[in-house]
Amino acid sequence: MAYRKTPAEIRRLEATRERLVTCATEVVTEVGWAQASVSAVADAAGIAAGSVYQHFPSKSALAVEVFRRAAGREVEVLGEVLHAPGDPVERLSRAVEVFARRALQNRGLAYALLAAPAEPAVGAERLEFRRRYRVLFAEVVRDGMTQGALPQQDDEITAAALSGAIGEVLVYPLGDPEKRAVDTFIAELTAMALRCVGAPHD
Repeated sequence: MAYRKTPAEIRRLEATRERLVTCATEVVTEVGWAQASVSAVADAAGIAAGSVYQHFPSKSALAVEVFRRAAGREVEVLGEVLHAPGDPVERLSRAVEVFARRALQNRGLAYALLAAPAEPAVGAERLEFRRRYRVLFAEVVRDGMTQGALPQQDDEITAAALSGAIGEVLVYPLGDPEKRAVDTFIAELTAMALRCVGAPHD
C-alpha cells in the first residue's frame, strides 16, 4: 500500500513551499535573477539547499513561480483599475498612475519583472504577461472608441505600443539612484500614455 502523507505533513510542505517563494521573491528583489541562486534562497528560508528541490525541480522552476506570482498580482491590480466603472480615459490615466507608483515603490522587484536579465523560462513568462497587459489596454481603448472618447484606431496596435512604452519608460527610473521626483515623472508618463491613445490631456 502506497504511503499517504497526513494532512499535517501536507500543510507543513505547503507552508515550506510558500516560504520558499516568499524568500525567493525577496532575494530576486535584492540581487536580480542571475544571483538568486538556490543556495541564496535556501539561506534566506533557513533550510538546506537540497531541501529546495523537494518543492521545485530546478532553480528555473522556482524563478518561474516567483515571476508568475509577482507579475500576476500586477496584472490583477491593473485589471481592477481598468475594469472599474467610469470614463475610459480616466480609467486609463488612473491605471498608468497606479502601475507606475507600485513599480516605483518596489523598484528592485519591478525591474526584475520588466527588464532584468533572466533565464529563458522567465523570459517566456515575461512575454506571456506582456500579452496580458496588451489585452487589458486593448479593452479600454475599445471602450473609449465606443463611447466617442477616443479616435478610431487599431486597438491591438495601440495596446502594444502603450504596454511597451510604459515598461520601457519605467526601466531607467527604476534603476536611478537619485530617484527623480515621482509625481513629476508619473505626470509625464500619464501624459505620454494619453497622447498614445489620442486622448485629450492637459
